[in-house]
Amino acid sequence: MGSISDIRFKGVLIRYDSEIVEPMEPRLFDVGWLRDNDHHRGSSAGRNQAYFLNYAGRDMVLRHFRRGGLIGKLNSDLYLGIRAVNSRSVREFELLRWMQGQGLPVPRPVAALVRSKGLFYRAALITERIPEARPFQEVLAEGALAPETWNTIGTVIGHMHGQNVFHSDLNCRNILLDGAGQAWLIDFDKCDRREAGPWKAQNLERLKRSLLKSSREDARIRWNEEDWSNLMTGYKGTGEKFDGA
Repeated sequence: MGSISDIRFKGVLIRYDSEIVEPMEPRLFDVGWLRDNDHHRGSSAGRNQAYFLNYAGRDMVLRHFRRGGLIGKLNSDLYLGIRAVNSRSVREFELLRWMQGQGLPVPRPVAALVRSKGLFYRAALITERIPEARPFQEVLAEGALAPETWNTIGTVIGHMHGQNVFHSDLNCRNILLDGAGQAWLIDFDKCDRREAGPWKAQNLERLKRSLLKSSREDARIRWNEEDWSNLMTGYKGTGEKFDGA
């Protein structure tokens, strides 16, 4: 899973995989530096904007942690916390490392940044970019998906739940499909491992609400109960039980 190292300087902690970046370049978290040095490869839209970069021969994704809702309008990126190792970026870094060790299809974490400011901190995370992978929602907008694809998505979620990993925002943009039809799970901010419970059904219900919302907002997105049934067949095929929608 890689050799993990920390560097600290002037209120900054960077935890990184030294098999990918050694020595660590702290300016990898600086979008301006990435652009000036021809490492920037574009970005995604939305509040959780991601920046794509190429460094050390690898394609990566940089995400700065941002607040949403009303709080986000007043405070866009400061989080309360004085222990850097308990920050959101380091927790996500460590969860992704553990999930990779279990063989789950998630991006490999490259580096986590914590920049302390008094009682608060800012955070960012760099992961490897999954080749030829696009959001489930985007692929679905191009046409109906084969039953096998729905089944694959359910299987991946079932394996995640089989390891008792809770995803705080399981929606159709946090599931990626690559060119080979493999499903991947991303964005594990505020996620954790926990005892089995009703949260598994709630994860799936959240995904179904996301699909319903997407189809209301974009007329190109079409799916039906048979598609959902195929997803659930894949889920249950992993041995996970489900009492819900």
